[in-house]
Amino acid sequence: MSTDHSAQTCWIQGENGQERVNGPLILDAGQIIIIVTNIPPPPVRMKAEEGLNFPTYDGKDRVVSLSEKNFKQILKKYDVLCLYYHEPVSSDKVSQKQFQLKEIVLELVAQILEHKDIGFVMVDSKKEARLAKKLGFNEEGSLYILKGDRTIEFDGEFAADVLVEFLLDLIEDPVEIINTKLEVQAFERIEDQTKLIGFFKSEDSEYYKAFEEASEHFQPYIKFFATFDKGVAKKLSLKINEVDFYEPFMDEPIAIPDKPYTEEEIVEFVKEHQRPTLRRLRPEDMFETWEDDINGIHIVAFAEKSDPDGYEFLEILKQVARDNTDNPDLSILWIDPDDFPLLIAYWEKTFKIDLFRPQIGVVNVTDADSVWMDIPDDDDLPTAEELEDWIEDVLSGKINTEDDDNGDEDDDDDDNDDDDNDNSDEEDNDDSDDEDE
Repeated sequence: MSTDHSAQTCWIQGENGQERVNGPLILDAGQIIIIVTNIPPPPVRMKAEEGLNFPTYDGKDRVVSLSEKNFKQILKKYDVLCLYYHEPVSSDKVSQKQFQLKEIVLELVAQILEHKDIGFVMVDSKKEARLAKKLGFNEEGSLYILKGDRTIEFDGEFAADVLVEFLLDLIEDPVEIINTKLEVQAFERIEDQTKLIGFFKSEDSEYYKAFEEASEHFQPYIKFFATFDKGVAKKLSLKINEVDFYEPFMDEPIAIPDKPYTEEEIVEFVKEHQRPTLRRLRPEDMFETWEDDINGIHIVAFAEKSDPDGYEFLEILKQVARDNTDNPDLSILWIDPDDFPLLIAYWEKTFKIDLFRPQIGVVNVTDADSVWMDIPDDDDLPTAEELEDWIEDVLSGKINTEDDDNGDEDDDDDDNDDDDNDNSDEEDNDDSDDEDE
């Protein structure tokens, strides 16, 4: 007698182990079979984490303490040296933990970039005061990067991912070459950053070399591009040895006048035009941007680019910036809350606003006092004209954060007046009692 199992693929577990049988399976009586099944054994699977294996600190010490004795040796060893200049570690537990957290961040970054020829060191401001003075370090808690004869201060968020991206950008070539139409399209899509592009005869051109030298002064904060292709130059309306300067969110560039240029002329022009009319707060240079205020204030706009209302509000801001790009007193700081998730609760508490809605206000950088435009409804955002009128009131001083302070002082005065009235009533009652006696 036989049994017909018509599964297309079967697995049999017998004396000789597991065997795969394709097609109809005929089992004869007396054959030694333990299991007959048409379910294949579970395949060998890779762990899901294999393709997304986020690095964790492996415990190996890669960050060393820098001293006058080992400075030259370490400097020769690496192309780029990242130095954390810190105050002496105190006995306070909170301070110790804060220092340890920063040390772990540096260790993790050093681990991730171990193959990139970047050294990581720490400099104690007290123990190595002479070395710090020699290097020009004067701000404890700062991170400095030595690359060639340049010293770059990192003014961004002290986080591993931000530092890694910053350092990777820093070790790349300071000028990116554009050769194709697709690369032109990619260049044109960079709208939220300051960028420059020049057209030169070749890499051996003395004017290209001056352009390249100038780019190193601003790497990695400002992007420099170049082309040697006549077709690319024609598409970008560039003449030979000409450099165009693109302000963020502007439709048209500014051609740097009086070509060809020296390195110093390019650097001077960029520094003069470095503050844009509308700029985005970025994790990699957030503190430098915040310190670049105008008369002690920032006009700050919060808008989520990924949110429909936020996107619409950002487009209105762009229009206002384009219409007022020649006003040197206007610089709007756009913050996308999605870029700073750890600061959302702090900003909402400090500024007393809802960051899930578009907002624009004026902020005093000294004490964080602020005044915000009344936007009652997400579906009824201000027009470009209404926004311009509000900004004009800010620039003229009609709207300012000091008015809010005066209001608080008036409230305090009112409270004092109430106290005085209460005291007067008590004195009157005392006088009445004396008269009764």
